[in-house]
Parts: sequence; structure tokens; C-alpha cells
Amino acid sequence: MGANHSREDLDLSDTESESESQETTHQESESEDTYGTPSSHPSDHKRTDPETPSSLDEVEARLKALKLKYNNKNGSNLKNAVKLYLHVGGHTANSKWMVAEKHVSYSFVKTASNDEEDDDYENEEGSDPNSCWVLKIGSKVRVKIDENLQLKAFKEQRRVDFVANGVWAIKFFSPEEWDSFTKTYQECLFENTYGYEANDENKLKVYGKDFLGWANPEAADDSMWEDAEENLMKTPPAKTPLKEGHDLTEEFEEAAANGSAIQSLALGALDNSFLVSDSGIQVVRNYNHGIQGKGIYVNFDDRKLSARRGTNANYLTPRKALLMKAETNMLLMSPMNELKPHSKGLHQLDIETGKVVSEWRFEKDGADITMRDITNDSKGAQMDPSGSTFLGLDDNRLCRWDMRDRRGMVQNIVNESTPVLNWTQGHQFSRGTNFQCFATTGDGSIVVGSLDGKIRLYSISSMRQAKTAFPGLGSPITHVDVTYDGKWILGTTDTYLILICSLFTDKDGKTKTGFSGRMGNRIAAPRLLKLNPLDSHMAGANKFRNAQFSWVTENGKQERHLVATVGKFSVIWNFQQVKDGSHECYQNQVGLKSCYCYKIVLKDDSIVDSRFMHEKFAVSDSPEAPGGGDPHES
Repeated sequence: MGANHSREDLDLSDTESESESQETTHQESESEDTYGTPSSHPSDHKRTDPETPSSLDEVEARLKALKLKYNNKNGSNLKNAVKLYLHVGGHTANSKWMVAEKHVSYSFVKTASNDEEDDDYENEEGSDPNSCWVLKIGSKVRVKIDENLQLKAFKEQRRVDFVANGVWAIKFFSPEEWDSFTKTYQECLFENTYGYEANDENKLKVYGKDFLGWANPEAADDSMWEDAEENLMKTPPAKTPLKEGHDLTEEFEEAAANGSAIQSLALGALDNSFLVSDSGIQVVRNYNHGIQGKGIYVNFDDRKLSARRGTNANYLTPRKALLMKAETNMLLMSPMNELKPHSKGLHQLDIETGKVVSEWRFEKDGADITMRDITNDSKGAQMDPSGSTFLGLDDNRLCRWDMRDRRGMVQNIVNESTPVLNWTQGHQFSRGTNFQCFATTGDGSIVVGSLDGKIRLYSISSMRQAKTAFPGLGSPITHVDVTYDGKWILGTTDTYLILICSLFTDKDGKTKTGFSGRMGNRIAAPRLLKLNPLDSHMAGANKFRNAQFSWVTENGKQERHLVATVGKFSVIWNFQQVKDGSHECYQNQVGLKSCYCYKIVLKDDSIVDSRFMHEKFAVSDSPEAPGGGDPHES
């Protein structure tokens, strides 16, 4: 995956093979004979006179057929004619594009919800609300139009690539035909995503008047991106080199051998990081070239935890680990069961003694409640030795928990079998928010991603009302991250990453972020980070997971890279390159600007997430995620 990306980007040749050319010539010769053209071969002993047409109508029909035969060599008489290619060979040395159809017609067709009948594009506006648009190309391609197609446009080549049970490319015979296809494709994608016809009124309904730049990105104001680029240009672009003499996979394999597969990676900003599995924690040392085992393994006391829970110890499968108190304590949150990610409480582990010192319970107004995620109060809060608070998130709840009681006193966790966390701040929304994930800035502002794709920004002063709510693009946000200064937000969906600039200029001309106030109507359009169609196809059913910025915990430091997990791979983008509006990826813009320039690093199977080391451990030209190997540029 990624190693031979250049094969995917090669210009498609219009020159057919010699055998194809000979076959075409032979067929044309046969056709001429059929229509009565005398043979001129010198070795012919018998001359066959052309058959005399029986009527003028037959003469006209034959002449028309001949005209169609020769005029159709470039597909000009075939409606919506394209040339269809199929990519074969994957990332091997033998990979190549093969012509699947030299002249074939495409169409956008609306199908009924039961997919039993097709109707023409022009005749189906405003019909069955459960219907959807599909793309048909001859008899070889018939696929629903959505983000899973991973469509990538090449304007100069008059070409688009996409994934549909294989990697395909279609080439158009004129720039106007390319423009017509991409415009109609975007309209069909909008209608399939939101259920509305793609017109100005419905785009206003979906995005809101402040976000029309998201609906029409070609006309969007990108000045905030450009201002950010000027600051970033002071930092030279970095490349991710090969690691030498150190194989991090040994550390992860050691942890896996002591228990089950790694469930969570808790990176420390101080001396140590921690690999959390079902049965215990492997303590590893932070170095500027990565992490290295210390030979320390903390086993969970299953019997003790089972007695506390009053349930089967098999449910103790920590999926979330949160460092606190200068990284001497860790909070472990386990799902209620395999099908439900929510938890009724968490375990507090004293890392220095290796013992679970308490099990905390989530409670509000005397009733037990659940949480689906927890995070630190701010980017650097885990390094505070006196820290006792953290944030919690559930489907319709956002709150701050305190391990002290309501009077601010430390609770006696030795004598309390299940001490109750104190809800100190937050809001329980009535319905409809469907929160999925969250993250914090350096000052404690909060960004929350939702099932409907919306991303909300909350200030440090209130969790009741979002200062800014970015509209969804149709895909659930499964993970979210934000830079230390709050200027940039990174959302993860299954098929793409979305990078949002939160900067805006207020009425007094001051530059602020969307965490501090209403952004108005000059909001920059986001940019998407995607795999190219070939890499997406090679990834198979694997989805993007947990995209994050490189890790910064103080002012004046700049995140320089972004990383996401796809199956066995870490995918890394250069942050500066993504922001650069003149970047070559954006010259073929169709819809929102999308960046396909990344590095791919193979990681060990046992690693759940790709994460960057804290910036103080990252050598200036080496922002490796733990578990990295040989990076391939894309």
C-alpha cells in the first residue's frame, strides 16, 4: 500500500496495442466487404461483383452505417462517451492500467430503494425519497455514488479515478465533457448524502448561511489558510526518515506476549509511556528515537477487580487509558460489554506501586450514569502533579469530573469501596447531539465530534452552548483532535479526514478562534485528507482511525504533522503542505480541496493506534509515530 503510488498517477495513454490496432483494421476490412467494396488483392482469381441494392432506402442505410462506423472511432456519436480503464497488479512491479472499454457510455441513474428499477436522470427529479443515484458505465460498472468511491480528479488529463470492486479510471474526449461529468457527480453526491436536490436553497438549508463556502468551495474565502501559511513557512518542511538499529515492534510483541493484544497506547510527555492490554500494562521508556521497553509489566489483579465489580472479570478490557498527576496515575475505562462502548465507571491505577487503588463510579443527582469517553482538562494537564479533574463525554452529556468531594476535599479511597466522582460542571442535553468523541486545546477549550458529522466548539467558560458548530459532510466523526492553540481541528471519518481552520476576524479586526466567539460568514472551507483510489482499494475494509496532530503541550510550538491509522499502516501528512493553497493536489479541485500527498509506515499488528511522541522527544526531522517502519512517500 503506497509503495507504487506513482503507477496510479501515470497519464493514461490513448495509443492502443499493435494487436488491438490490427484487430480493428481487420474488422473494418470485413465491414467494407460486407457493404460491397470490391477486393483489390492481386492474388484474387475470382472477382465478386458487389451485390446490387434492391432500393434507394437500402443504399441510404448502407451509406449511413459506413459513416457511423468511421465517425465513431473517437466515440463522438456515442452519448456521454468515455474510455474505461481497469488497474491490475496492485502495488507489484507488474501493475498497470488496462483498457476495459475503448468507447463506452456512462450515465447517472436514479434507482428505487429496492434497487429493482432504473430511470433516467432527467426524468426522476423529486421522486422516491429513498431512492439514490448510481453511476453506470457500460455493463462493467454500476455503483452507488458516495464517499466510498474515493473519486479523484485529474483535470489536465481529462480523467477521474475511483474504486468500485477494483480501481477504475475513465478518460473523457474533451475538457467540456470532463467538466460536465464532475459537476453532475457533485450534484448526485450532495443529493445522496443529504436527501435534497443540489440547488442553492437546499445548500443553504444544509450548511447554513455562515457556511456557504463549504457548499461552494471554489468561491470560498481562503485568506485564513494563507495567513497561516506565512507563519508556517518559517519552519522548513520535514521528511520522515528510516529508523536505524531500533525495531519498536519488539516492545509491542513483548507486551502482547504477557497478555492479550494492545488495547490502548498512553504516551507520556515525561519519562515513560504505557502499553495497555487486557491483562496489564507494559512500561516503556521515551527516547528521541522512539520508545523502548524497561522490563516492567504491571499485571491487573483480576480477582480483586472482579470482586469489586461483582461481575465477570472478562469485562475488564480497558479501551481508554488517561494519565494524570504528573503521569504517576492512570485512569482505565472499560466498556460495559463488547457491543456497548459506554462505561459506568473507571479504575484508578497507581503506576508507581502497580496497584489499582480505586474504582470510581459515574453518578449525577444520585443516579448512576454512563460515559463513552474521557480526556484531560487540557493538552498538558496530565503533567500537573495536583490535577484531580478530567472531562467526560456521553451521547448527550458533556461534563467535568472531580475526584475530590463537593467541598474540594480528597476522598478516602482506601475505605471507600466505590467512591463517587463529583460532577462539577457540564450539561445534559435533551436529545439529538449524538456525541462520539472529543479533545481539548492548551487552554482547556473543547471540540466535540458527532454522529451526524457536526463538530462543535465549546469555550472554557461554558459547556451548555457551543460557540461554533461546523456542519457535517454526511459521515460520522469517529475521532477528533485540535492543535494546542485551537486554530486547527482534525476530524476522522471512515473514508477521509477533515481539517478545519477555526480562525476568523471579528468586527474590530482582531483574529480569534471559533472557541471564543461566533465566526460570522467569512468561514474558510475545510480541506480533506484522503487515500488515493489505489491505496484505498488495497486497504480493503480497513477504515481511517484516530487521526491526530503531532503532540505539543506549550505555547510557541507548532504541530508539523498529522497521522492516522488504516489497518496495519500509519498514514502521515505534512501539516505545512496540507495548508499550502498552491499545493499541486488542489489544482484539480472538484468540490472541497483534497490532499493525497502522504507517507505510509507499516506498523505492528498488535498496535491499536498511531500516535506521535511528545514534541520534545521528536528529532527535528523525525516525527515518527511509535511502531513505525519503512515510510513510503505518496
